[in-house]
Amino acid sequence: MPGPLDGIAVVELTTMITGPLTGMMLADMGADVVKIENPEGGDPFRSYGGGAYSAQFCSYNRNKRSLAISLRTDLGRQALERLVQRSDVLLENFRPGVLDRLGFPDARLVELNPRLVRCSITGFGADGPYSDRPCYDAIAQALSGMSSQFLDAAAPRLSGTTISDNVTGQYACYGILSALLERERKGVARRVEVNMLEATVAFMPEPFGYWTQNGEVADAYLRIRNSQAYAFRCADGRMVAIHLSSQPKFWAGLLGAIARPDLGADPRFATLEGRIANYEILLAEAGVDFARQPATHWFQRLAEFDVPFASVNDVTEVFADPQVKHLDSFYGLTHPVKGDLVSVRRPVRFDGSRADQPAEAPPMLGEHTDAILAELGLAREAAAAG
Repeated sequence: MPGPLDGIAVVELTTMITGPLTGMMLADMGADVVKIENPEGGDPFRSYGGGAYSAQFCSYNRNKRSLAISLRTDLGRQALERLVQRSDVLLENFRPGVLDRLGFPDARLVELNPRLVRCSITGFGADGPYSDRPCYDAIAQALSGMSSQFLDAAAPRLSGTTISDNVTGQYACYGILSALLERERKGVARRVEVNMLEATVAFMPEPFGYWTQNGEVADAYLRIRNSQAYAFRCADGRMVAIHLSSQPKFWAGLLGAIARPDLGADPRFATLEGRIANYEILLAEAGVDFARQPATHWFQRLAEFDVPFASVNDVTEVFADPQVKHLDSFYGLTHPVKGDLVSVRRPVRFDGSRADQPAEAPPMLGEHTDAILAELGLAREAAAAG
């Protein structure tokens, strides 16, 4: 079944995470994404941990075609020119000015194809005091204020998965799809610009609302206290997370689940404001109860009293989770070098189905070079160059 972006052609000039994720999201919707890679090693993410098909590369590059060619050669520039002429989207995450130096400033791209949506992903934007600096996930998290929501100031240590990289890629895809829709409605092809700093700031509006409206500086626990979210360790060592929010029925449900009506009668916890102010005390009090029984006991009790809860799964446990299995969130791909791979499905369904999602493994470096050059009418020149 063709996807909703079937017939949309994308040229991807990106590496690492932000751009490749954007390209993969478009490819998962059915777009034909041609990833141009340097013939000498390709996307640097390929070689993480040795080899050419790291887990990192495979996580962000399924459903694409790889064209291995140098844009510093006449053949490479000619191939890019012809791809631009036939494509709907050009996606790049070079530092500002690199594409210009390669001979493809925005004005020339428009001249080659007035209907081309151009998307540029940078760390800090096209100009400004930081625009020439390199940027990675930890840098954008730190500068945006996000790291302050997780770090222990007394013993600072970065942790967790990529956030700034991933949300930037998602915002870039959002911008591209909006620009494609506008192009179809109004005939205007836009230049879309997304940077990691702004994307990360936009991803967490609440802490800025706390400061500008309430004068509160959010730390790692402000939202957790306000949201009345807790994690408890059970007698068997497993952990359970609960989220009471502001609805009284969930607080009442927790009291019933742990059989502690006395906590409800305690004036410190009688109101939501009191529970927020006395969060640490309540955490300790309820923690004693959770430590008396295994996790399965608490899962049953919390479900019985309709309390929002979940097991704190590690990555391996996610695969076995009943709801994840029901949703069929993972699927298999066969890679010609790495063999069987497990990939995360696109989290979007159309008409209740994901049958339109392509299922092609991340490409080998240059796997589609000959075929793409032939499509562009450059096979003879490629043979001569080789």
